[in-house]
Amino acid sequence: MALKIVYPICCGIDVHKTFDVACIAATNSKGVTTYKRHRFSTFTRGLNELSQWLREHDCKEVCMESTGKYWIPVFNILEPSCTITLAHPKYVKAIRGKKTDNKDAQWIADLFKHDLVAGSFMPPLPIRQLRDLMRYRFKLTNFTSSEKNRLQNSLTVSNIQLGNVVTDTFGKSSMNLIDKLLENPLDHSFDIVPLIHGSIKEKLPELELAIEGVITPEQAGKIKVIQAHCEDLASRKAELEAIILSLAASYQQEIQLILTVPSFKNIFSAIAVVSEIGVNMDVFPTAKHLCSWAGLTPTNNESAGKKKSVRISRAGCYLKPLLVQCATAVVKSDKHPEIRNRYLRLKMRRGHKRAIIAIARMLLTAIYHILKKKEPYNPELYKKSDSLPVEREITVEQAIRLAQAQGYRITAAAS
Repeated sequence: MALKIVYPICCGIDVHKTFDVACIAATNSKGVTTYKRHRFSTFTRGLNELSQWLREHDCKEVCMESTGKYWIPVFNILEPSCTITLAHPKYVKAIRGKKTDNKDAQWIADLFKHDLVAGSFMPPLPIRQLRDLMRYRFKLTNFTSSEKNRLQNSLTVSNIQLGNVVTDTFGKSSMNLIDKLLENPLDHSFDIVPLIHGSIKEKLPELELAIEGVITPEQAGKIKVIQAHCEDLASRKAELEAIILSLAASYQQEIQLILTVPSFKNIFSAIAVVSEIGVNMDVFPTAKHLCSWAGLTPTNNESAGKKKSVRISRAGCYLKPLLVQCATAVVKSDKHPEIRNRYLRLKMRRGHKRAIIAIARMLLTAIYHILKKKEPYNPELYKKSDSLPVEREITVEQAIRLAQAQGYRITAAAS
């Protein structure tokens, strides 16, 4: 039985850095497919020629693989005039040993005309712009953390053990001491009392011992460079956040709804979720589809009746760490028993890591329904789902299996 032709006229594009190869597959009423291939430059003029070429052949359905960042210029040019399906490379990869640029484009077109390509989620342009800025903010945060680690390493090399005394090496009192040491690294006879504040004054003898190290001129110069870089990163990050807030102003309602979810207190956490999944949940048929897209569900890997690895996928490399961080914070608090109790039950049976992933999936499911129904978070819904029916009856065998599933060992009663 032949596969059904879903798209009689479609185009497959093999994307590269300097050129793109396009192949139009046109199928007539008798099921015979003819192919037209052309190679285009990735300059704007070449991409405009590609768009004109598609219009001349009345082709409005396009499929291409998401190769690095090279697909974005093609997508931007073709988006107004074509319906574009962006595919993960592993789903459209040609057979090894039969790969050429022309064959790759034809292979993509052949798969796509039968509707065998799963398209990636592509949010609207404003959401994509917001996503790009939020991911850059994430990188700046990582840069700052790396610089702080380097400064701490320089202190450790110089035997300045402030980290063993103070809670935060980069707090106000600690930075005052570091600045004073950098003024004259060989002089430790200064009075440290005016430089410290708050409860840290109770640790005065320990602080005097902690700063007895020797900072060499080379390490002092390195620390000054790191401090200047951290200040510059903080300034650039503040400028970026102002741009993000202005761009996110049109999604204020959705952001406020996400802030009702437990552990979402920072507005940038809510903006990060919006930038990754958008605000229109109709693109995901169910919450399970969204969780699978975010890499929070076990994979299906079964053969010959045996289940193999059920590890979660590597998808959601920006959204998943945020949800895991929020889940880790919320399970430590007693303010949300509907979440903490579920975590404790899962942890007892499956361990901490699987339980945290389950709670992250729970939070994302809540966000899905919040954005879908435009209603704030309601903990009562989870409490009702966790409560067992009072009049439910089970057999002794079912009770034994239930107890074993909860981790209990069943022993015979003493006579």
